[in-house]
Formats: sequence, structure tokens, C-alpha cells
Amino acid sequence: MKRVSFIILAGLMLLASCKEAPKQQASRERVYKTMVVEAADRTLTTGYAATISGCQTVEIRPQVSGMITDILINEGDLVAKGQVLFVIDQTPYKAAYEIAQANVKSAEASLSTAQLILDSNKELFDQGVVSEFDLMTSRNDLVEAEARLALARAEEINATNNLSYTEVRSPVNGVASMIPYRVGALVSSAIATPLVTVSDDSEVYAYFSMAENTMLDLIQAYGSLKEAIRLMPEVELIMSNGKTYGRKGRINAVSGTISATTGAVSLRATFPNGGRLLRDGGSGKVVIPQVMKNSIVIPQAATYELQEKVFVYKVIDGKAVSAGIEVLPQNNGVEYIVVGGLEVGDVIVAEGAGLVREGAVIKTEADLAAEKAAAEQAEVKSESETVAAE
Repeated sequence: MKRVSFIILAGLMLLASCKEAPKQQASRERVYKTMVVEAADRTLTTGYAATISGCQTVEIRPQVSGMITDILINEGDLVAKGQVLFVIDQTPYKAAYEIAQANVKSAEASLSTAQLILDSNKELFDQGVVSEFDLMTSRNDLVEAEARLALARAEEINATNNLSYTEVRSPVNGVASMIPYRVGALVSSAIATPLVTVSDDSEVYAYFSMAENTMLDLIQAYGSLKEAIRLMPEVELIMSNGKTYGRKGRINAVSGTISATTGAVSLRATFPNGGRLLRDGGSGKVVIPQVMKNSIVIPQAATYELQEKVFVYKVIDGKAVSAGIEVLPQNNGVEYIVVGGLEVGDVIVAEGAGLVREGAVIKTEADLAAEKAAAEQAEVKSESETVAAE
């Protein structure tokens, strides 16, 4: 009787070990996360390094020579159009202006005298007192007097302008730059460094470059360059501190030529700058959004690259089958927009594609759960049959 009990016990242990082995083997099987390919909307962004410039930046130089006698602004001040910024020594220009005024008065007197002489000679000629030669001479003297008056008036205008140029005014509204000159400095129109630079930065321009092929894609997408500029969405600006500028801008100009050295096209985006946060000469990054409607979107973890081509593993009849796909170069760093090689409804390995091998059996967590449930049911059934046999 003891021998029979021992045999039954050994049989039960062997049966249990046989049932445990498949469970341990199942636990060692690799579980793959899969996904069903679906269409979705995504907004892709592409950043381009940009330089910032005021919408109008003017280097101000004197138009006359002389010594600076007064500086009427501080560096970094807001200045208005027509505001006097510098004063150049006016003494010699005031003297030249007064001389010009005197020359005008003298020329006017000479003209008046020549007119009187001509009128007199006309009467005397009619009376036969003077000859035709005297009459013609008096007419020529009048013409000469008129010419001297015109010359004197032109010199007066020139002197007036030169005197006005001693007050150096701002031609635009804007912000003054640093001032490299001080009172007493001798300046002229030929100076290499301007007196000051005034930048109108109520709006700023962000200049950036785009590859020729990307520009061609935009033109083909919108139909023409003009339509591309008109319909292109608003763009953002990432400032040099990494933060996003609070207001959006628009691309409103594209270069008509392609750089022979870089193969790129220059573009300009305009941003409002009422708070004067952006400054002329700054830098940043223009971010252009691209809205993709009803596109096939997959995680980058579902892909692997081979010889600069992108592949995924489709799950067909429970096995991994590699498939080449085409993706857009623009991406968000996490997902790809697929433009070829996949269709809505395809099942692919969603993670760890680089570790999968061609033809590998793909079991998902749902598959293992189903196998575990079936094994447990079989175990319960076997135990029931064993108990019934005893």
C-alpha cells in the first residue's frame, strides 16, 4: 500500500513539473508592443537660425565738418524723427550765411541799377541820343546782374543748408545706439564710424535661410511663391535665451535669388515689437509650423534605419515582416509622418524595432495573457481528472 501511494505521489509531482515548464517558458518569451496604424492630424515645426534687425536702421553721419559742441541725447534713448541729436560748431557757418545774405542784397541792388540804366537807354535811343551799341550793352549788363543775383541766392541756399546741417537730426523714430564721440571731437562727412545709429524697432525683421529643396516643396504645395507667402501660417520666434517670444510674426519677403555658396534662399519674417523686447543685432530662431491633415503617424521607436532608409516591422500572420517606408524629414523628435509604405489598418511593432528579427514570432501581452488563461484552465481540468481517478 505504501508503495502504491509513493508511486501516485511521484506521478503527481512529475505532472506538476511538466505543467510548470510551459509556464516558465512562456514567462521567458519576449513581449512586443504593437499598434494599429491610424490617420491623425499633426503640426510639425521646423526651426531656422535668424538674425534680428530693426525695420529701419540708419547710421547718422554729419553732412558738414566741424567740432561737436553739444550732444543732446543719451545712449539708448528713444528719439523722434526730426529731433536734434548733435550740434556742430555753428560759428563759421553763421558767418558764411551772413556773407551770402549780403551778397544777395548787393546783387539785388546791381540788378535794380542795371534795369534803370536799360530803361534810360531805351528812351535815349528812341530820341537818337545813344547808339544801338549802348542799348545792347545795357541789356547785357541787366542779364549779367540777373545771373549774379541767381548765383548769390544759390549760395545763400547753400549757406542756409550748411548752417542747418550743424544741427544733426534723426531721420527716423527709433532707439539710439552707443555714441563713440564726445564734445570737442572733430568730425566730417567722411568719418568711418557714424555719430550714432538709430534703429526703428517698433517692428523687427528676422532674417533666416531655407534650403532650396524645402522652398521648392513649399512652392509646389501652395502653387506659387506668392501664394506660399500669403497662405503660410504665422511663425514663432525663439529668443536667444531659449524662451518663445510672446507675439507671432509673418513671413513677408523671400529673396529672388539662391546663394551660390550655400544653396539657400533668404527669407524675412516681421514681428511686432511694441514692448521693445527685441533689439537690432539680436539673434534667435524662427519656427515655422506645418499642419498635416489625416496623416499616418507612427512613433520613431517603431522604426529602424538601414543604409539611410527607414524600416518598420509589420505583423503578418503573427510574424515580423520588415517593410521600407518613406517619412517626412520634418518631425517632432518623437514621431514620424509616413508618406509611403504603410496604410491605415496595418499592424506594426510599436517599440524596440531595432531588436526584432525578420520572421520572429510576435506575441503581445494579450497573446500571453490568453495563453496563461488557457494553461490555467488546462491545469485545473487535469487536477480535477486526477482527483476523480483517485
